[in-house]
Amino acid sequence: MRVSRLIALCLLLTTVAAQASGAQRCDKVCLERIAESYRAAWLRHDPKLAPFAKRVRFVENNVLMPFPDGSWDTVSREVGEPLVLSDPVTGQVGIYTAVMQSTDTQTFVSIRLAVRNGQITEIEHVLSTKRNLSSPPTPIGDVLTFKRDPDFAREVPPAQRASRARLVAHANGYFDTLQFNNGEIRGTRFAPGATRNENGLAFTEIEAGFRSGRYRFNNRVRDRDCFLVDEVRSAVMCRGYIDHKGVLDEYKLTDGTAARSVFREPQTWAFLEAFKVKDDHITAVEATFTGAPYYIRSPFTKNPDPVYDAFKD
Repeated sequence: MRVSRLIALCLLLTTVAAQASGAQRCDKVCLERIAESYRAAWLRHDPKLAPFAKRVRFVENNVLMPFPDGSWDTVSREVGEPLVLSDPVTGQVGIYTAVMQSTDTQTFVSIRLAVRNGQITEIEHVLSTKRNLSSPPTPIGDVLTFKRDPDFAREVPPAQRASRARLVAHANGYFDTLQFNNGEIRGTRFAPGATRNENGLAFTEIEAGFRSGRYRFNNRVRDRDCFLVDEVRSAVMCRGYIDHKGVLDEYKLTDGTAARSVFREPQTWAFLEAFKVKDDHITAVEATFTGAPYYIRSPFTKNPDPVYDAFKD
């Protein structure tokens, strides 16, 4: 009798543990449902419409602020369809979308949400508008006419997917190519016709752009963190910073064409950028980035890079 009761008790405890574990897990459907509720809450200025934890870390354009604040007060409507990425392994959600702020300010937005036990614990926004101070104008499109490549959101057949490690390697190869860009493609490959959207502005022939060396003025792409891998979409999303020391003046492209850097002072771009990979080639890039104080760091950066200069190192 005692043995039977002991077995029954063990079975009960196992069942309870399994149910508790299941309640803590959030699969892709769960994460993307939370992403939808977050967008609804943000657009309606009503945190009660999404499952927020009691304590939420909220960062907008690299500034830690009280929640809700910032664009939670100014966003007025969403334009077009968002791109949503999710990673049940890390509990991260990524959103790329376009909105209007205060009825008339076009804004491209990328969002990172961290989800724990079915609740949002971290929010990270990068917002980009046409407003600029001293840095060169941000490349930016028109939210009313922007059309994203629909393939980015599609699932990729298993045979064409990249592994988690390979997706991160492609992202770092892209950043290595962008850093001290001298025409060499480092650690990645581009599919024919691969495109890049930067704040809704489409760039075609991105490999040719890298091979030309036109981005030679990038001193470093630092504090990289590829926090989200969407395995079924074969995509990866990363945070990082592109620093320009402002010391490069005239230089030559790889074909000998004379060029001059637009960066005349220390300046940084802050970004959230995603890469789609099929058959071990980057097929599309989606980025939201904005001008930031030189050498700014994210409050979410745990292990910042040591100071370096790719021009010299």
